[in-house]
Amino acid sequence: MKISSVLTVCLFGIFAINSHGIIIRHDVAPGEYAVRSSEFPQVFFLEQRGNRKICGATLISAHWALTAAHCVSETLLGSTIEKGEEFQVEISNSERNIDLIVIHPDFVSQHVPEVDLALLHFGEEVNFPKPIPVNTESNELGEIITLVGWGYFGLGTVGRQYDDGSKRRAQNRVTRADQQLRTVFDDPRISGRETLPLEGTLGLGDSGGPAFLEYSEGLVIAGVSVGEVEGTEFSEESQGQYGSVAVFERLSIHAESTNSVTNSDNYTA
Repeated sequence: MKISSVLTVCLFGIFAINSHGIIIRHDVAPGEYAVRSSEFPQVFFLEQRGNRKICGATLISAHWALTAAHCVSETLLGSTIEKGEEFQVEISNSERNIDLIVIHPDFVSQHVPEVDLALLHFGEEVNFPKPIPVNTESNELGEIITLVGWGYFGLGTVGRQYDDGSKRRAQNRVTRADQQLRTVFDDPRISGRETLPLEGTLGLGDSGGPAFLEYSEGLVIAGVSVGEVEGTEFSEESQGQYGSVAVFERLSIHAESTNSVTNSDNYTA
């Protein structure tokens, strides 16, 4: 058995977003959000179904990547590892094999708050690209984060629209930082709102994808996308409209436990 705990998905009040995409401002050209395939090479998807890229993950060390725990069962990753087989992904145009999954012990239905995190182990060292370290500072509130994803595209006025498999990035500001990080997709038409030039939010499919903080020394991963808060008018069809609240696991409070796994010699296939 190469998965460290039983998988049970129970996201109270949060809609899990299981493929991968970005919703953008209605008044900014979509091309402004586009990125080359060579940008953010540490970010990869777990599965592809047609154009859809299902669940994201980020390389955080030479042998480990980080994703959302519910992505393990939402893709073929979990069942493949449970059968004793390796699961293949592509990182920066190179095929890599995942041979072990370590799920956060608090990812269980009875635990509140649930911690929707999983570490993915590569049997062979990933020597390129350079990993992105986990944020260790509790400095996220008010900071601008960068989101990266593929898939469902849309505008803030209407929400998600279609899935074209294109890689995009957007930015948003952290409005809440407690057990999790949250952002609000502000409407630039509302007077008094400080909307970012490339403001955006998660589209259907961003689970497991990163929220980066950017410093002069480089990027750190501050959050892992786990879903969107369900308001009274929420629907899957309108997901991503202005006012939507995206939710990320806050990695600074899990940095010690994460590093205890990635620095340990005990986790081998």
